[in-house]
Amino acid sequence: MNNIDFEPHFHGRSPALKWLGIIGVWVVLGIIYAGPIYFEVRAEGMDHSAWKIFGWGILTWLSWAPLTPLILYLARNYSLIGESWKRSLIVHLPAFVVCSMLHSAAATLFTLAIKPFDNMGDSPTTFWPRFLGRMKGSFGPDLLVYGVIVGICYAVEYYQKYREREFLASQLEVQLAQAQLDSLRMQLHPHFLFNTLNGIVGLVRDNRNQAAVSMLVGLSDLLRHALEHSEEQEVELKDELSFIKLYLGIQQMRFSDRLQIEMDIDSKTSHALVPNLLLQPLVENALRHGIARNEDAGVLGITSKVTDGALRLTVFDNGKGLPGNWQLKSSGGIGLANTIARLQQLYGDAQRLDIQNRSEGGVEVMIVMPLRMASA
Repeated sequence: MNNIDFEPHFHGRSPALKWLGIIGVWVVLGIIYAGPIYFEVRAEGMDHSAWKIFGWGILTWLSWAPLTPLILYLARNYSLIGESWKRSLIVHLPAFVVCSMLHSAAATLFTLAIKPFDNMGDSPTTFWPRFLGRMKGSFGPDLLVYGVIVGICYAVEYYQKYREREFLASQLEVQLAQAQLDSLRMQLHPHFLFNTLNGIVGLVRDNRNQAAVSMLVGLSDLLRHALEHSEEQEVELKDELSFIKLYLGIQQMRFSDRLQIEMDIDSKTSHALVPNLLLQPLVENALRHGIARNEDAGVLGITSKVTDGALRLTVFDNGKGLPGNWQLKSSGGIGLANTIARLQQLYGDAQRLDIQNRSEGGVEVMIVMPLRMASA
């Protein structure tokens, strides 16, 4: 049997609140049941007491309240869904008969005590005849009520499971995005540090000590900035650009006068949120595959603007461009594939990344994502 809790709606609530919720539901159903009866007898000119009719209707339905926890318990421990439903049915059928008998007994007592229609007519005025008569006609409606209680329990349980799965999925997406960010950091640090330290060693060998010191200071500032934002999944664009400027400052020492930087940043986008380390792999690709392969001076540019309510970022270079048969799937670029996956995880279909050759030469990477500003 499935030992599943079918009272998720009441988790974390005190017993008093649970009972208040159960009683409230049955009272409302009693009012809905008695209302049409009262207005019908009034329309026929019968002067029956309103409080008697509504009191009788409410108490008749309220007699299901003490039976509700029993039905919930049975639904929880003897599931009618799954392979064990036949065995569970053996428990539920006699339980329903008992519940129906108890409800009929309570309804009979309330009817005899309140006399909602004043004159009972030819109906029996003693308990047993009236109880047996009610029992015969109440099995169908009572079975419906019993089934609705069990069905609502299952519906609430599956809704909660759906919400839990949805929450877990969102948590997994965040964890995946974080793992991809960590992977990007691991890819950045060894590769970049190796090249930078090699550059510093080369400057020292050439007795260019001041340039070596400057590169060391730049590397220190870069690593400090990376550590300060190491746990953040998103940062403001101005902080991401600060990191990129430090990164490019070191790269300019390596490339000397062969690297020219152009930035066109819309001031409206400074506080926009972007994925941490979003631009670094794009800039690194532009340097490695664009600028480094040019014998002449190269240009690397970064732009940002707001377009149709979205943030658009562009990284471009004036290198040789992509081969005619180039495809992202077969390119083998880990950094670029990682960037695409992170954008998908963070923004779903609300983002886009396009890569294409520029008409004036070189490659342009354009990212479009939701424009979300950092809170004050």
